[in-house]
Formats: sequence, structure tokens, C-alpha cells
Amino acid sequence: MARRGQRQSGTTRSAPQRRARGGNDGIMSVLARAVREVEAGAQRGRVSPSTRTKFQVVALLAREERIRVRADSTSTEAHRTEQLKRLDGIGTILAQTAARDTTLLSLLAEDAEVSDAAVSLKSDMLQAAGLEPTSEPETVSEDAAIPAPPERRVVPQSVVSRQLANPFLTPDFAAAASAKPQSQRLATWELLGPLFSAFERAAGGSKACMDLPEPSETRVPDDLELMRHQGQLIASAEDGHRTFLLADEPGLGKTAQALLAAQVANAYPLLVVVPNVVKTNWAREADLWTPHRSTTVIHGNGDTIDGFADIVIVNYEVLDRHVGWLGDLGFRGMVLDEAHFIKNKSSQRSQHVLQLSERIRARTARPLLMALTGTPLINDIDDFRAIWQFLGWIDDKKPRAELMHSLEDTGLTPIDSGFYAAARSRVIDLGVVRRRKIDVAADIPARRIADIPVELEDEAGRSIREAERQLAKRLMSRYQRALETRTSGVTVEGIDHELVRRVAGWERDDSSSKTDENVFSMMRRIGQAKAGLAADYTAQLAHSVGKVVFFAKHIDVMDVAEDTFKRRGIRFSSIRGDQTPKARQQNIDAFVNDPDVSVVVCSLSAAGVGINLQVASNVVLAELSWTDAEQSQAIDRVHRIGQDEPVTAWRIIASQTIDTKIVELLDSKAGLAARALDGSDDEISMSSDMQLEALVALLTEALSAAESGSGSTEA
Repeated sequence: MARRGQRQSGTTRSAPQRRARGGNDGIMSVLARAVREVEAGAQRGRVSPSTRTKFQVVALLAREERIRVRADSTSTEAHRTEQLKRLDGIGTILAQTAARDTTLLSLLAEDAEVSDAAVSLKSDMLQAAGLEPTSEPETVSEDAAIPAPPERRVVPQSVVSRQLANPFLTPDFAAAASAKPQSQRLATWELLGPLFSAFERAAGGSKACMDLPEPSETRVPDDLELMRHQGQLIASAEDGHRTFLLADEPGLGKTAQALLAAQVANAYPLLVVVPNVVKTNWAREADLWTPHRSTTVIHGNGDTIDGFADIVIVNYEVLDRHVGWLGDLGFRGMVLDEAHFIKNKSSQRSQHVLQLSERIRARTARPLLMALTGTPLINDIDDFRAIWQFLGWIDDKKPRAELMHSLEDTGLTPIDSGFYAAARSRVIDLGVVRRRKIDVAADIPARRIADIPVELEDEAGRSIREAERQLAKRLMSRYQRALETRTSGVTVEGIDHELVRRVAGWERDDSSSKTDENVFSMMRRIGQAKAGLAADYTAQLAHSVGKVVFFAKHIDVMDVAEDTFKRRGIRFSSIRGDQTPKARQQNIDAFVNDPDVSVVVCSLSAAGVGINLQVASNVVLAELSWTDAEQSQAIDRVHRIGQDEPVTAWRIIASQTIDTKIVELLDSKAGLAARALDGSDDEISMSSDMQLEALVALLTEALSAAESGSGSTEA
């Protein structure tokens, strides 16, 4: 009976942990039969709900079986190869089926919701294959499901010493007295989707910031001073608030707020997880704002760390090695810098962060948890999901107790018109803090973005424009073929914009034409072609206005810029992703402190976050980003507290190329975070996939030109 109950519980263990009652070939046969049924169902026309369910279950089981096969050390290499080949065949059929109905693609996402019907069917298929499902969460990525090799997990000797000195963590029973009865009224409602949607739909001009108390007398070193908005958050932590999504605009001093919030909350030891590029800066800031607290930074295997330190700083990139002992150290607080780094919940990085926050909450009643990000929404409202889970506001499927009780108290459900505004307000009260420079730092000068169009007249420019014409021609050909083979009987006057989006999606996702030009390679070629012109403009700025920050996405663009500066006799420093933290900091210090270093050449990925370059007031963006957030982060390395001059970001735009379309899309998408967090009523699109939108714009323009040409011919 116990096993039967487990099978009906709604969750199954990933494939490597299932116990087989029969051979593993059983699941292959079941999958092969099921995928053919899915294929046949799709060929008959509109995909039915039952076929959609079967499609998703086949994908889930095939994914799990692939993990099991790859991890099976008892099988021969030949057998594993054969099994993987069979799984590839199943995957091919799924891909061909999804090409017939692209709405099926959403079911392949790692975080796709699994319905009760899918859970039940999956259990039945496992049973038919002779496999025993057991209880464990459903969706697991391939990377996450395969445990890190044992040699990657380390425990530094100094940590062992600390554990031996204090082998027992003091139990904390403070949460027991505040336990509340489980909510009932909303228990059966799907609430996460409406909660995320509330931040898009129900802004109504109201900002996303909890009520904060007036600043108290926070002790800071004598030569430092807090701004009022910083003091307010620290006072809130002093009053007992313990979870914060600190989404202040970049440049408003989030690092200091986090360190001092930990101080007033006595949240030590404190774990700080940061991008590698800002690890050294965080250590400096900790020594600056809380000099009486010891700080240690984990590099590599952590051989040099102080296991007894109050503040432990680790970067995302090495978290996998240290997640074991970090979870056992007894942290009373955790700060996540650039928290949007965990937006992809299927990544190992995100899963390690969520695992650590869960273990800290399990060991400490009401720990201090802070997610810091000036750009929490990179592409979509759903980017909130992992951050809210880190803070303990929600779990994988539903709101946790505190938020659920708060929603119950509204007396509303998602079908009530007032639910979205009320739900947004209740989430904000949990700890959303968002302030804009214009509101809290009036002394920070304004910033503006100025576009500098350049003509690509050489052979590279002609080649790029020809490649763009060929891409548009290929898109039009796919569009025409789709029209000709359409079986639904639907006809649309003029351009069928729904079909345009589907064709653009096929083009973006199509990996079969690797030799053809695509939107990614085209943008890189444009960046290469603009590199010399962007560097020339930067050199002119450096001669006329002083220090300039030069940003690029690709190494070869940075190389061209640096060669140009050498020829011009302009001294520069460089910030790249392959530098050691020490070398990176030396280059930053050279630009900031040496008056003869006029330019700093920066990688958008390596220098776009957590670095203070306010000694300059001019930024050159040699290449365009795929998100407005990345562009804003780069500009805000200069436009921040302490800046006393107006900031100008000069975007270098290649005329008569897809560059101009990307600029328009970037500017149109800039309202996403504004609407969700700043209360803006600007209309935004939920689809923020810039590559898709660029292809849509390219195809729409080509079709419009063709229509207008045929119309003039007929006239």
C-alpha cells in the first residue's frame, strides 16, 4: 500500500534514482510507442489536450532516461551509445511534432508546469515499463541531476577548525510560537501566475516599495555618511524586517545598505554571494562600512579563507565546490548580489543558491535574506520567480505560509477585479524596496543616451547588408511555404502577423542551417565592422572631455579598440572576463586614479555590474545589448552616487542595418521594469525575446516592401 500511495502522490524521483523491477529496455519501448501516438495525433490536425499531456510526459521521461543512461557506470559504452541513439530518435520526433504546433515548445521548458493529468500518466507509463516511481520533485535539468564530482566539493581546513571548535549549532525555536494554521480558501487556486501578472497589470501609478521607517542613528565610520534612503532600509532591518528584494536603481548604494542591515540585525555569520567581477569590491566595502567585522573571500578551493570570519564572500562560479560546508556553517544571513543571475531556475547556480537559502531558513528562525539587483527583470515578469523563492516568499508551486495568509486576508480570489492590486501590495509588503535616483538622489545629475549613426561603406558593410537581405529572403520564403501548406483554411488579409511570429520563431530556433547567416552572427559582424569607428569616436571624446568608458560585447571588438588607442597614443586600461580579481582591480584603480589613463575598455559581461567608474561622465556603447537591463547596468557604472556631472551614453549605430531595429526594440522594452517596479503605466509586451522581435521586424518590413512593390506594379 505504501508504494501505491507513493505512485499516486503526484511526484516522481528522477531516473537515476528509480528502482527497476524489470529491464530498462521497458521504458524505451513505452516511450517509442507513446511518441508515435503523439506524432500521429499531431498529423491529424489540432493537437488535443490529451496529446499535449502525452507529449510533455514523453519529453520528461526521455530527459530523465538520458540522465540515467549517461550516469550508468555499470553499462558498457556500446550499450550506452545505443540507448542514447534511441533517445535521440525520440527527441527528433518530438521536435518535428513541435514544429507542426509551436505551442508545444512551452511544454519543453525546464520550469513548465506539470499538470495532475501529466503526473498520473507519467506514473502509469513508468509502471507499464516495470519501473518503480518514488517521491521527489519532478523537473530536473540534466546539469542539475548529475551530482558534482566528489573532488569538486571541498571543505577548507580553516572551516574544519571552526566546526571542531563549535560542533553544535544552537537550536532556534523562535519560529515555533508564531506558527499559524494552514490557509484553506485559496489552497486549490493557482496563484503564482496571477502574482507575477499583478506586477505587470496592476501598477496603477503606484511604486513598488514597502513602507519604510525614518532613519535611525546608525553607527558608521566617521568619514562616511548615509543618505536618507539608505538609512530607511537599515532602520527597517533594525525594527525586525528580515527579507528584502532591494531593487534600487544602480548607483544608489545597495552594498552599503546590505552590510549595515546585517550589522543592525546581528546577522552574523553572513554569507554574501556575488559575481566574480565584484568579489574584491565587496571585501573593500565590507572593510569600509563594517571595519570591526572580519571578512574573508573564497578563491578557488578556499585554501586561504578565514573559517572564523563574520562575513564570507563567495562568487557564483565556485559555489558548487563549497555549497556543502556553507550550508552547515550556521549563517544567520545571506545576501545575493546581482540576484537576477539566478533567474534561470534550471541552472546549477540557481539551484545551489536556493538550496543554501532553504538550509539557512531551516536552521535559523527569521534569518536576514537580501536579494540585490538594480535590474530584476531581464526579459520577463517571470524573472521574479527564483528571487522570490530565494527570499522564502514562495516555493516551487505556491506561496509560502506568510504570503498565503496575507492573500487570504484580502478576501479576494484571482477572478475578482481587485485581486491583482491587492496581491501586488501584499508582495511588496514582504520586502520589495525600489527607489529611483530621480526621487532620492536629486544631486545626481541627469543622464541621456545619444545615438551616433555610422555608415559601413567598406566591403564589410556591403557584405553585412547583403547577408541581411539574404536573411530577409529566407524568412519570406519560409513564410510563403507556410502559407501554401496551411491546412486550417484560415485566410488573412494582408500580412498574417501571427504567422510572421511563428516563422521568426522557427528561424531563431533552427539549428540545422549553421552555415547560413543568422541574427546572432550578423550582430557580431556588425560589432566588428563598427569597432574602429567606435574607437575613433572614443579617442575624440577622450581628447576633448577627459576620461571615457568604452563597452563592447566581444573580445575581438575590444582588441580592435585597444589597437586603435595604442596607435593614437592614448593610455588605457582593460577590464575583461579572463582576468584575475587582482589584475581587474589594478586596471580599475589605474583608470580611476591615474590622470594619464584616459580610457577603460570594458567587457559588458565582466564590467557591467558592481564596478564604480564615476570618475568618467561619458560612456561609449560600441555594441548593442540584447536587453535594456544590460545596457542600463553599463551606463550606471558611471551614473551613480558621487557623480557630479551629467552623464552621456553614446550608442554607436550602424545605419541601414538590423542595428537600427535593435535600437528601436531596446527602447520599446525599457518599460518592463518601470511598469513592474516603478508604477509606470507604459504599455509593455510580455514577449521580450529581442532576437525573436528583431526577426519579426525584419520579416514584417520585407513583406511590407513586397506588398507595396506589387501594389505599385498593379497600379
